[in-house]
Amino acid sequence: MELFETNRLRVRSLKSKDKQSFIELLSDPNIIDPIPQRRLSETQILNKFQDHLNLEWKDIYRENYTCGIFEKGNLEMIGLCLFLTNDENDKELGYRFKSRYWGKGYGTEIVEGTLKYYFNTLHAKKVSADVNTANIGSVKILGKFMKPVREFFNEERQCTVRRYSIEKTDWLQNMR
Repeated sequence: MELFETNRLRVRSLKSKDKQSFIELLSDPNIIDPIPQRRLSETQILNKFQDHLNLEWKDIYRENYTCGIFEKGNLEMIGLCLFLTNDENDKELGYRFKSRYWGKGYGTEIVEGTLKYYFNTLHAKKVSADVNTANIGSVKILGKFMKPVREFFNEERQCTVRRYSIEKTDWLQNMR
């Protein structure tokens, strides 16, 4: 199931052929370490893949829905787009890319596309995102679209996390 497209990217549900890329995106220390998330075992990664495999439209309202990100014209999955619910019960976006795709503007493109999807298709009223403050690239990307609302220390990851948020009314006003 394809969810949305941007100028250069497509976002769709995971298929069995995406397994190796999924494993890389959840196990490569260069990708995982800057994210405020603990590392998973191989078994946990495979279970997570199975849980998100072949999701359908009705599943998008789950607390956690993970999709693949693909360059248009390329069958290899290059990243993950996450539709989450945070600890305050707000809709939350997440994303990650294989490190060889960093610095190409894909982060900005996927955040904008995900926000459009949340507000225009899923009719969310507010969307948030959490970022490790040491992850400068993502801090800059989220700051283009959202406002920081609070910081807190993540005991599990031993890092400071900044929560960003945007209301649908602000999004619509900024899109004019």
